[in-house]
Amino acid sequence: MEQSDPALTLAIDRVGSASELARQLGITPAAVLQWERVPPNRALAVERISGVSRHQLRPDIYGPAEAVAE
Repeated sequence: MEQSDPALTLAIDRVGSASELARQLGITPAAVLQWERVPPNRALAVERISGVSRHQLRPDIYGPAEAVAE
């Protein structure tokens, strides 16, 4: 599996596999493997499942993680 987005790769690694991420999202593994980055409508679910921040997954939508108050 060679994903172009490091945050997506991290999310898949944390869950264990693209197949497991897909199972938890209720979609096919092929759908996950087609992503170049997490789709906007999946970002919050992927964050919840993997623990990878929405700011890492979609900084174009949620802003960079550094902008978020800790």
